[in-house]
Amino acid sequence: MIPYGRQDITDDDIRAVTEVLRSDFLTQGPAVPQFETLVAKYCHAEYAVAVNSATSALHLACIALELGPGDWLWTVPVTFVASANCALYCGAEVDFVDIDPHTYTMSVPALTKKLDRARKEGRLPKVVLPVHLCGQSADMAAIHALSQEYGFKIIEDASHAIGGRYKGQPIGNCSFSDIAVFSFHPVKIITTGEGGVAVTNNAALARKMKLLRSHGITREPELMTHEADGPWYYQQIDLGFNYRMTDLHAALGGSQMVRIDDYVTRRHELAECYNSALSGLGITLPWQEPDSYSAYHLYVIRIQPDRNSVSHVEVFNALRARGIGVNLHYIPVHTQPYYQNMGFKIGDFPEAERYYSEAISLPLFPALTSEEQWVVIDELRRIFV
Repeated sequence: MIPYGRQDITDDDIRAVTEVLRSDFLTQGPAVPQFETLVAKYCHAEYAVAVNSATSALHLACIALELGPGDWLWTVPVTFVASANCALYCGAEVDFVDIDPHTYTMSVPALTKKLDRARKEGRLPKVVLPVHLCGQSADMAAIHALSQEYGFKIIEDASHAIGGRYKGQPIGNCSFSDIAVFSFHPVKIITTGEGGVAVTNNAALARKMKLLRSHGITREPELMTHEADGPWYYQQIDLGFNYRMTDLHAALGGSQMVRIDDYVTRRHELAECYNSALSGLGITLPWQEPDSYSAYHLYVIRIQPDRNSVSHVEVFNALRARGIGVNLHYIPVHTQPYYQNMGFKIGDFPEAERYYSEAISLPLFPALTSEEQWVVIDELRRIFV
């Protein structure tokens, strides 16, 4: 089976993890801050806070921005459920903004219309969470301009997008957001095994997230309520969580960061091959916004029923039968039973639902060989020609 995504582990990665295994610190040692420094520097951000998953990073970002009961977070329906669940963890309410039909990221016209209506109804969001689907940035400059008018905070769910750029700058530099979050799951651009990072230019937000990732416990004298009882002393000053990243994970991530630009370049080469080989087949290929340089975490095609005699599910099944591990990213969150129990229903976000009825993620990862890619291409040509 050719998977849609796969990690690339080298001897250097293995050596980096082995060094930690032979060291005095498997966790809470020097590898985590070293990895944080690498990520922050790469993204041109001031601070990076490493945690055990991007879901944890989203949760901490929401808490740091003081999202809570009575507040609203808006995100897009076409995303993994964590983008919405992070608000529910805080006791806040969730709503969605439909996607742009070309980029599949948050639609600025839909957001503008929804904000105008929400202001009249007195239910403006406290946080808006755009998702950089497939590795391409949402229109962050436009979303940021709306935040200045309507007063909301911004978390970028950049789980797919480290290594990408927007308006010539690295995604994650937070020029148009308060916090950005990356995922390092094995199929992402780089991996730590499991893990995530929140980046920000705000010292107070970084300090809050670092405190909360480790039970709300501090050893910093200036944060304590009274002088330490001794060198062993610590205080819990907030209700936090065990969201720490281990040194093993951070060492792997630090080693992978050395190759991140090579990985993204290779993803672009593979995408360009797909673009050339699949044009003219009656399927919709990914469209790239000129201001954006995608990290190309995913390569999504769309099967349009009015242009083809073969259905979406028939194409999916045919590719799987050929040993091609295609996938679908994602089932719109508002159609999940848990969210339908909250009142969302089919028809609420038609562009997201149309995308779901047509989208297929093709294999795309740096170690994908030319021979494997042409197996995918040849099967699609067989289906559509």
